[in-house]
Amino acid sequence: MSLTEIETYGVERIPDADRTARPIDLFRLAFGGANTFATCVLGAFPILFGLSFWQGLAATVLGLVVGALILAPLSLFGPLNGTNNAVSSSAHLGVHGRVVGSFLSLLTAIAFFSISVWSSGDALVGGAHRLAGLPDTDLSYGVAYALFAVLVLIVCVYGFRFMLFVNKIAVAAASLLFVLGAFAFAGDFDPSYPGTLAAGDPLFWPSFIGAALIVLSNPVSFGAFLGDWSRYIPATTPKSRVMAAAFLAQLATILPFLFGLTTASIIATKAADYLDPAAPNYVGGLLAVSPGWYFVPVCLIALIGGMSTGTTSLYGTGLDFSSVFTRFSRVQATVFIGTLSIVFIFIGRFAANLTQSISTFATLIITCTAPWMVIMMLGYVTRRGWYDPEALQVFNRRQSGGRYWFTHGWNWRGLSAWLVSAGLALLFVNLPGQFVGPLGDLAGGVDISLPVGLAVAGVLYLALLTAFPEPREVYGPEGPRLVRTADTPILPIVETVG
Repeated sequence: MSLTEIETYGVERIPDADRTARPIDLFRLAFGGANTFATCVLGAFPILFGLSFWQGLAATVLGLVVGALILAPLSLFGPLNGTNNAVSSSAHLGVHGRVVGSFLSLLTAIAFFSISVWSSGDALVGGAHRLAGLPDTDLSYGVAYALFAVLVLIVCVYGFRFMLFVNKIAVAAASLLFVLGAFAFAGDFDPSYPGTLAAGDPLFWPSFIGAALIVLSNPVSFGAFLGDWSRYIPATTPKSRVMAAAFLAQLATILPFLFGLTTASIIATKAADYLDPAAPNYVGGLLAVSPGWYFVPVCLIALIGGMSTGTTSLYGTGLDFSSVFTRFSRVQATVFIGTLSIVFIFIGRFAANLTQSISTFATLIITCTAPWMVIMMLGYVTRRGWYDPEALQVFNRRQSGGRYWFTHGWNWRGLSAWLVSAGLALLFVNLPGQFVGPLGDLAGGVDISLPVGLAVAGVLYLALLTAFPEPREVYGPEGPRLVRTADTPILPIVETVG
């Protein structure tokens, strides 16, 4: 497939002849999707929480490593099954139950597409205002948002190869511009920045853990649509290389995280009003403390980063929409859902003021995605990594039956584990000023929703598999690992009437 040829594949299994991507391509896409201002904003949170620079760095590294370890196994489903992770989840949630993964991916992608357009557009207009006196008006912001959104939509319509080409350039260019920031802020940066929490402050551990969990949420946010990109990697590629690519891509995001952490400590010292916890404005603070010559790099990071994050997010929306509404091709679904997303971006920014709400919404979706990821990983382990690619495609082909039909297309074991763990996790969410669940204050103000969701999903799913064994046929020739099986007959795959 050439660079300018429009991709026609949807969620059907990619033919082996067309699966020519490499693990390094997965690295570029996963890293490029996070090497942006949106990640820098997350990097500023340790300072917002009152931590010192070194405490913030420790929280960031902890969150990144743990998050990357959780994410890495989700990269295996794409090469193995030649389709995206939502379709692969048919094996554990049922061929109808896999719509859970499709909608989680769809909503996550729309949220992050909106955030990337807003944050990059704000940085571009702010930098141009400081550099060239561009009017800081709604019209300027509207033009910037439209520019990003339309360019991203064009790239996503062309598909995987063109998106990969954009990210190859974006990863190198954005990384270089972030490194250039070391020279821009070297004179103002003080690594001994003490933070605002005094020694022995009872809020230290809640703040440290909260900052680490915010960082951890960034790798987790890629879980539902990591297979969108890895499905073009050949099935014969060593699993260790695929997982290493996903893991190292997240570790590489220490670059934008460190940029955000470092510049936030400078903002806290020189322009503290921009880091008011009640209404933080990281981009405004960054422009306030940046030297004049760095305004151009800021604008370029905004443009490049917005393209990179936007394409990796919006590409997934078209793919997942077409996987749920199978009458749409990938291109039709991308144009349709992309247009709706662009309309949402303008309404949310200028009519409904949803810029803060969408960040909260993205956090809640990630909270629900984490238990789904655990079920997928444990499912992979208990199945010994064996799947039936044809049975995974039953829903897309408007068929019924097969290994993953379970109960009318629903596997209540996986679905129950996800519903209970996701629901319980939402009760523990603690986002002050945004959303606090009924149990959000049980941990002294620390948001422990992700750990709760991950732990409950793991324990409950294994318990259900043990108490209510799945059919022997879903486990393949080597049988199950850790769990028992049942001699339940499997219905043949048949065409659905009508």
